[in-house]
Amino acid sequence: MTIKTNALSGAGRRTPTAWQAAVVGGLATSAALALVLWPRATLEALILGLQACFVATAVWRAVLAAASLSPPPPPPKPGRWPRYTVLAALYDEAAVVEQLVQNLSRLDYPRRQLQGFLILEAHDQSTIAAATAAARPDWLQILIVPPGAPQTKPRALNHALPFIKGELVTVYDAEDAPDPGQLREAAAHFAQSPDLACVQAPLRVRRGAGLKGFLDRQFALEYAALFEVNLQGMAKLNLPFPLGGTSNHLRTAVLRDLGGWDAYNVTEDADLGFRLWSAGWRLGVIHRPTWETPPGPFERWLPQRTRWLKGYMQTWGVHTRSPAALGERGLLSLVMTLGAAVISAACHAPALAWIGSALLLGLHAGAAPSLPTGSLAVLALGVVAAWMSCAVGARRAGLDYRLSDMLLAPAYWSLLSVAFAQALWRLIVSPYAWDKTIHEPDHDAECGASTHVDAGRKAA
Repeated sequence: MTIKTNALSGAGRRTPTAWQAAVVGGLATSAALALVLWPRATLEALILGLQACFVATAVWRAVLAAASLSPPPPPPKPGRWPRYTVLAALYDEAAVVEQLVQNLSRLDYPRRQLQGFLILEAHDQSTIAAATAAARPDWLQILIVPPGAPQTKPRALNHALPFIKGELVTVYDAEDAPDPGQLREAAAHFAQSPDLACVQAPLRVRRGAGLKGFLDRQFALEYAALFEVNLQGMAKLNLPFPLGGTSNHLRTAVLRDLGGWDAYNVTEDADLGFRLWSAGWRLGVIHRPTWETPPGPFERWLPQRTRWLKGYMQTWGVHTRSPAALGERGLLSLVMTLGAAVISAACHAPALAWIGSALLLGLHAGAAPSLPTGSLAVLALGVVAAWMSCAVGARRAGLDYRLSDMLLAPAYWSLLSVAFAQALWRLIVSPYAWDKTIHEPDHDAECGASTHVDAGRKAA
């Protein structure tokens, strides 16, 4: 089977459209002239615009939290279990292949209806050797990707697309431990809703000895707010959303009709969610989670977050070429997810530096700091909204949300500005480079209560 893809239809097309170039050029020229002619008024207008963005984001979070309070009832068991394909694209993952195979072997789905591929790069001999040596179930095969460019996860997934026999397909990452019942829950949702093209499982950070450091805790709470609150609310409101890089379940026929994943987008998951919506399909969520390890120290966290922000910028550029395809609801979602993520990442550290410098100057002068009350109120509103989302998400994910987590959150947000600066630079100099996250075996993690069921043990 041949899957038709256009390398220059998505992020591979680096040149903006005439419409995009006109808008960007017009805004840049207008801003430059305004700064020269009316510097004070222009800066005040810029600050007012950023304040409006903070308020809109706070309201958005509150609406999503409210919408997520009443989840829909679980779907009924389908009349038959469709053929399901499991994909895992791995590169330089020899250390965790055996752990992944063990986790995938616990999937509770009829074995005769399962197909799976470990998708490996041809030159990655260490991972190929580890995968060959692992005790794989008979439904899980090794698929080798021939050399080529770009060397990205979506390119590897596209190589597997012609080999997929399942009606449904899902993607997992090297460090994943999916809930054994996840495939059954996803299949039930697809059987109930013919207009549903994709469901996203919540991603949770495994609790254990490693979830103690500042970055690990903030990362876990950030995941909880995103997957347990925001995506749940967006699905309830029937809005599109950027998919997670793993544990998204799709109708294979729909994926093929779209031409597969965008091989040039380093957040192909975020792009795919909006492409599905533009094609007239609906997105949903399920509740059985996939457990993951946190990225670890700063030198590992930064490349991952840099790639995410770079991919968000790519996806923004792709989908604003023809914004009418998204419709009003889709465009709102694009702005409030990817757009807000990029803008807030750019603004966190400067805002904190502004407040800190004003406080220090005031203390040094022995006077009250000159901070506008309105600006502080807006910042406080944004912080409280973020705390609320984390608190609700942490409760649902089984995490404890401490006062120290709340107080340290602004420091974590400021690190996003470092990732933003690096992402913007790498978007210019190496747009398709995949900043890989290093994974290690996790022997001490807690993954919840139901992760030890052998695949296919229950009859269909």
